[in-house]
Amino acid sequence: MPLRPLTDVRLAWQPGHAPAAVVIPLGLIVAVCVVDILAPPHIHLGPLLVAAPALTVAFAGARLTALVGALAVAGQVVIGSVRGVLTTANIQAQIAALVFVSALLVVFCLVRDRRERELHRVKSVAEAAQHVLLQPLPRRSGPLRIACLYLPAETEAEMGGDLYSAARTVEHSTRLLIGDVRGKGLPAISHAALLMGAFRAASHRQATLPRLAIHLDGAVRWDTVQWRTGGEPEVEEYFATAILLDLPDHEPVVHLISCGHPPPLLLRRHRVIALETQAIHLPVGLGELAGDGEYEVETFAFEAGDTLLLYTDGVIEARDADGVFFPLAERAAAWGGAGPDELVQRLREELLAHVHGRLGDDAAVVAVHRGEDGGVAGVSPGAG
Repeated sequence: MPLRPLTDVRLAWQPGHAPAAVVIPLGLIVAVCVVDILAPPHIHLGPLLVAAPALTVAFAGARLTALVGALAVAGQVVIGSVRGVLTTANIQAQIAALVFVSALLVVFCLVRDRRERELHRVKSVAEAAQHVLLQPLPRRSGPLRIACLYLPAETEAEMGGDLYSAARTVEHSTRLLIGDVRGKGLPAISHAALLMGAFRAASHRQATLPRLAIHLDGAVRWDTVQWRTGGEPEVEEYFATAILLDLPDHEPVVHLISCGHPPPLLLRRHRVIALETQAIHLPVGLGELAGDGEYEVETFAFEAGDTLLLYTDGVIEARDADGVFFPLAERAAAWGGAGPDELVQRLREELLAHVHGRLGDDAAVVAVHRGEDGGVAGVSPGAG
């Protein structure tokens, strides 16, 4: 399970609902007061009371911090009264310093909590936009069962450009797109929306995958340069790594074009086969740099009972505390018998466990399983 944000753990004080951790600063106040009162006159532990509100800041809000600060000041007054030095300059300076530090800590809590509320609102808006942008893929398409997963980065308020989409064709096949737009925030969201919109609009009517790839590349390049004029500096170019797939209903194959994206994994009876293509084209949006603009389709076996696992680099580049990348292919070998829904759930759990609940980049996953009644057997794995 992902780690809970600190704002969920930190509880603002309410009567009868103080977090258990408040016992620590309260116990510290009592201990300092008792020891200071019983200690010899030349030993003064009162200044240690400032640690109580300082500790409270770590787990509580402004109200509980203010309460603990007030109790610490009261403790200092008790020490001064019992020792008969309340009116001395030394004890009054200690009380004033404790009041000042406690007030600063309360102000810090208020500022911190306000920023965390703003960050929560930003992330909530980003998540809502993500849900609108990344519409759930169909659970079934012909003989295929499909499951998808999107995991936002815990360290980013800005949403990334990871994307996926699916469409049916008139030739009784399913076309899939998975990609990752360069950058973060609104520009990445905008270009991801453009790419998915162009895919949905054209995938059912473009006769071949190469023509579809050319269409998507042109759409991204056009959107980048459409407002550029001769006298203005060049605008920042956007591009996306992507894979386009076509899965016929009645053939046990998958046709694909790779545009700089990590290769899909084919899970077959606890074996994992990386569908490495011979031709790796430039990312979508940079096609003009290749000159001829030709896209080569490669064909691999995709038999009944097989599962395709598509993913973005946020999965394979996720690191643990020691900097070790998530071993997707190694872990996937144990998921071969799982259905697509169970597969993405297990991937989610193991990925978040690997990074201790904090992803450094957004991650998207699509699992596609061909049912036992889908297609004809007899095509061996490998490029066609």
